[in-house]
Amino acid sequence: MVTRRNLLVAGGAGLGLVVAWAAWPRSYRPNLAAAPGETVYGAWLKIGADGQVTVAVPQAEHGQGVWTALPQIVADELGADWRTVGVEAAPINPLYANPLAADALFAGAFDRIPAALRREHAVRGALMLTGGSASIRMFEPALREAGAAARVLLCKAAAKRWGVDWTACETDSGFVVAGKKRLRFAELAAEAVAFDLPAELPLRVDDDGRLTGQDLPRLDVPAKVDGSANFAADVRLPDMVFASIMQGPIGDSRLTHIDRAAAGRVRGTVAVVENERWVAALATDWWAADRALAALQPRFATHGAVVDDASIAAALDAALKAPGHRFATAGDIAPVMGGPGLIVADYLAAPAFHAAIEPPCATAWYHGDRLELWVGAQAPGLARAAAARAIGISPEAVILHPTLIGGSFGAALECDAAAQAAILTVKAKRPVQLTWSQREALARDRVRAPAKARMTARLAANGAILGWRAQIAAPATGRDLAARLMPDDWLIEAALALPRAADGYAVAGAVPPYRLPGCIVEHHPAGIGVPTGHLRGGAHGYTCFFTECFLDELAHQAGMEPVSWRIGMLGGDARLARCLSTAAALGGWDGGASGSGQGIACHAMAGSCIAVLAEASVGDDGRPHVDRLVAAVDCGRQINPDLVRQQIEGGLILGVAAAPSPAVQIDRNLVTARRLGQLGLPRLADAPDITVELIASNAEAGGVGDLGVVAVAPAIANALASATGKRLRALPLGRAA
Repeated sequence: MVTRRNLLVAGGAGLGLVVAWAAWPRSYRPNLAAAPGETVYGAWLKIGADGQVTVAVPQAEHGQGVWTALPQIVADELGADWRTVGVEAAPINPLYANPLAADALFAGAFDRIPAALRREHAVRGALMLTGGSASIRMFEPALREAGAAARVLLCKAAAKRWGVDWTACETDSGFVVAGKKRLRFAELAAEAVAFDLPAELPLRVDDDGRLTGQDLPRLDVPAKVDGSANFAADVRLPDMVFASIMQGPIGDSRLTHIDRAAAGRVRGTVAVVENERWVAALATDWWAADRALAALQPRFATHGAVVDDASIAAALDAALKAPGHRFATAGDIAPVMGGPGLIVADYLAAPAFHAAIEPPCATAWYHGDRLELWVGAQAPGLARAAAARAIGISPEAVILHPTLIGGSFGAALECDAAAQAAILTVKAKRPVQLTWSQREALARDRVRAPAKARMTARLAANGAILGWRAQIAAPATGRDLAARLMPDDWLIEAALALPRAADGYAVAGAVPPYRLPGCIVEHHPAGIGVPTGHLRGGAHGYTCFFTECFLDELAHQAGMEPVSWRIGMLGGDARLARCLSTAAALGGWDGGASGSGQGIACHAMAGSCIAVLAEASVGDDGRPHVDRLVAAVDCGRQINPDLVRQQIEGGLILGVAAAPSPAVQIDRNLVTARRLGQLGLPRLADAPDITVELIASNAEAGGVGDLGVVAVAPAIANALASATGKRLRALPLGRAA
């Protein structure tokens, strides 16, 4: 057992062991498989005898375009013809670990672990994660080196044939070129791998024909259009059966009753599998399985406290009254935060659904001494480990076939379906495809955590902010996520055994981007009785709402114009200032005057910046209506600008959907929503007019997957405040409209 004492060994011996473990030299061999006619070039690419270049991508594709952006980096450095570039999912290997995503997703557990140890832990554990807008930031250097290495080897092979120096050769559109001499990659691929690489790889700089910065077509779209793309539910195996599952209510729920006889009378029913936590019906098709599940009439007994909307609200209130953990401090606010005249406002963010169209699904087949698993997973290694743990085998005995994901917004980080499918295939002794119903997906969704914030500030006579304090009550989602997804991990156990502190995930993005004389951010952990998870944007989705809405309140209190006031406090942050001024100019900003229906908000995260101007009004039904959004984005160097626009537009739409929609409601441990139609999601006709302006930048490439989501809600809330004179301080906005 790992205990705090195990980790914190007395004196310098413990630290020495940790440092030695992190610094111990080690290397990992690629395990990329080659089809007939393919030649493997390290861990990242293969070149076929037909000239096809295949790039191994360690990130899950769930609509964000990562299966295009990452191959584009390789093709750019290689000098490949984009028409000959393909992609495949990378196998599980430490070479594909994503420590950046681990830091973002598990900040609550990892933030007090030394950075070198965190990185080594992620690499050694092959922690392949998709999340935290980390794909480009994490893998661009390795992919550029891979493309450059293959280019050098091809040039050396061609140079030997031609009797010239390899530095006189270059690549262009799938050819090695030296003067008038040209050879296709296909002619050189097999022999090129025998050459040695130079001590320093020459990266392409300002060459003609660069693919970086071009709007290249997506590699995943053709298969999605013609229906050949494989998702987990598309898998078909001989003698396979289909399963539908029902789990107990939120909390400590145990199965107490089922009607097997009734299920057996449903045509197509094959078997019923139960344990104390859930029951599943297996049938020859999924519809029969779901009807059999309904016929079972499962009953559960839930032990412990009753969880509902009122209990969650009470838990947040209690947490806010209790002492918090200091997350960030800048300057000394004590001299200015005492006495009368403080401006205080409370904000609330309700739990938020993922509401993905594709419900959790996994196909499993246990035969011989191994388990084959087909699943769309943002954490394939963790899904493999969960399936193995569920049936008591080694993870190495699990062959995982990653599939495309139909847009999960973070829900595909969870591994429940993979573990359940593994149990079902062992019990059924045949392949099983488990698909959760939409009802089950909503009932068991690991929602974005609710949060309540008390924002406090003092203004100077000239309108300047003298002191800023953000007290945020929210569950410790980072800790909970790490403990749930990695239950047997020694470092997680050790980290969670340390005295409680602020959960870095729960308050991520809460430190304002402005240069304030004094600022304090505190986290007040709240036990709400509901498991929470990662939703696109993470905690930034509510912390940006708290910050930018309160800032807007302060601007109006001080009689200041909100855009120029913000820019004046940025302290030389030219990137965010440029986003604000660009959004204001493109949107025809009129100062956010009363009755204008205009609002603005900005945010910085994952190395990128955004400003969003919204025009909104309140309809006859009292619900907010968003008429227009203008977003200005600086995400540094743009690999594929069209993909960036897609991500920002998609994020804006998701933000619009989340802002006015009804909140997650819980009654006696049960989520009340049973289908997507009950969530009040906007339709295409409700979508606002959207303008996205990408600002040219020399900064390093930043993340954009989450960026478009976070600033929408505060921009809309600020617009509604200017339209109606009423300040909405709760998400979703419809709750307070």
